[in-house]
Amino acid sequence: MKRSRFSEEQIIGILKEHQAGATAADLCRKHGVSDATFYKWRSKYGGMEVSDAKKLKALEAENAKLKKLLAEQMMDVSTLTEMLGKNF
Repeated sequence: MKRSRFSEEQIIGILKEHQAGATAADLCRKHGVSDATFYKWRSKYGGMEVSDAKKLKALEAENAKLKKLLAEQMMDVSTLTEMLGKNF
């Protein structure tokens, strides 16, 4: 996955500028992002504080780790099932 040029803190700062009255087009031009990126940020980080964004990032990392563990366990189970099926 491509790493963003902006941290969560910077994104939330840009969104707070928008809430303060700046137009989306001006902010996009000022920070060098597309309209689609801005609205994607707004849907993901809208109304959040910096601490909320850090919690979200930690939860996403934990979720990815758990999904990886689940996939590995499922592969182990299927391998064992195949091996037991061949023996009996």
